[in-house]
Amino acid sequence: MRSFTVGTSKRNEFVEITDEVRAAVRASGLKSGICVVYCPHTTAGVTIQENADPDVVRDMLLWLNNHIPKDVPGFRHAEGNSDSHLKSSLVGTSVTVIVENGDLVLGTWQGIYFCEFDGPRTRTVQVQTIGSAG
Repeated sequence: MRSFTVGTSKRNEFVEITDEVRAAVRASGLKSGICVVYCPHTTAGVTIQENADPDVVRDMLLWLNNHIPKDVPGFRHAEGNSDSHLKSSLVGTSVTVIVENGDLVLGTWQGIYFCEFDGPRTRTVQVQTIGSAG
């Protein structure tokens, strides 16, 4: 397993981590198999989304923030980040990507994103590879 950190600068933001995941896969020596990209945090997530037009992730954040605002009457979690936990659960904390010929198999416009919902923070992302090195 390989790990790397992601620094975020806003409470809610998507940070593209495709290059870091690709580097972790190459360092593992995996030629054919899968990699799991995992976020071990309860107020963050990982997703695959379009990386050609930044308005796509902007629109996703806009929708999440409009539908799950920070301050909702009735939220009881003492840390004041119940919205972050909800967003993490909806987006998910991992993605699985096929690896072939030592590289990620992604669509033309796809990128892997770390999703921050309770920043700014320094977070950890883990990449586990499964398959053959030959």
